[in-house]
Amino acid sequence: MDLFQYDFMIRALIGALVIGLAAPALGIYLVQRRLSLIGDGIGHVALTGVGVGLLLHHSPVISAVIVSAIGAVGIELIRQRGRTSGDLALALLFYGGIAGGVVLVGLSDDSSNANLMQYLFGSLITTSPQDVVVIVALGAAVLITMTVFRPALFAVCNDEEYAKVSGLPVRTLNLLMAVTTAVTVTIAMRTVGLLLVSALMVVPVAAAQQVTRGFLTTMALAMVIGLGAAGVGVAVSAEADTAPGATTVIVALAVFVAIAAGGAAVRALRRRAQHPREVEPPDVVLQG
Repeated sequence: MDLFQYDFMIRALIGALVIGLAAPALGIYLVQRRLSLIGDGIGHVALTGVGVGLLLHHSPVISAVIVSAIGAVGIELIRQRGRTSGDLALALLFYGGIAGGVVLVGLSDDSSNANLMQYLFGSLITTSPQDVVVIVALGAAVLITMTVFRPALFAVCNDEEYAKVSGLPVRTLNLLMAVTTAVTVTIAMRTVGLLLVSALMVVPVAAAQQVTRGFLTTMALAMVIGLGAAGVGVAVSAEADTAPGATTVIVALAVFVAIAAGGAAVRALRRRAQHPREVEPPDVVLQG
């Protein structure tokens, strides 16, 4: 039976494809800045936003966007102005976000485990038409931002001091990236969940880096891998009755392993072709 004849599967596929494109487009900048785990940290803060929404009987998605954006900006300001190192700031983000989220969700009227699991691990099949509109609109905004500001963001991620000397608004660009990360994490919580969103930001980029060298080509290939993993993940989950978010991440990891193994095999063959094994000359027999 073709499950994609149902509207909820079409909505699930659209949401997954949008995130499959947007997450790697942002993730390449985070990988470049060695902030691959910041998506997890902001995801924990977004859980606090979900708790606020459930407690106040408002849209958890909107409250998660607001709270995670405030948290991301706060951490960026602490990193720039304070004495707190990047890893310690991320730790504060992790622990404070998850603790606040658990407390607020527990205090809300709708504190069932099933409801909480939808946000932690994603629930594509419960995506409403309104959710799809929000995901597409914010996903398009992320893609446009990452494309339009690509030269400036690349300069900041590659060498922040040089970017300052060049006259770029480094602080503004860092805050823009922080807010964009918060938006991406929040819209992705309906697809892969808050605990797995960072994987879609990092894994396609890591896979693309195995076979590309330039920044633009790596970004393009990472988006293709993310798009393919999202589509295949939803299709496989529909047939195998597995969690769409987790299946999508597993597909992306399988692509990474395949590319890494294939690249290693090709490099080994090239080395063997460039340095062929020397053949020892035959023994010389002296005739008396």
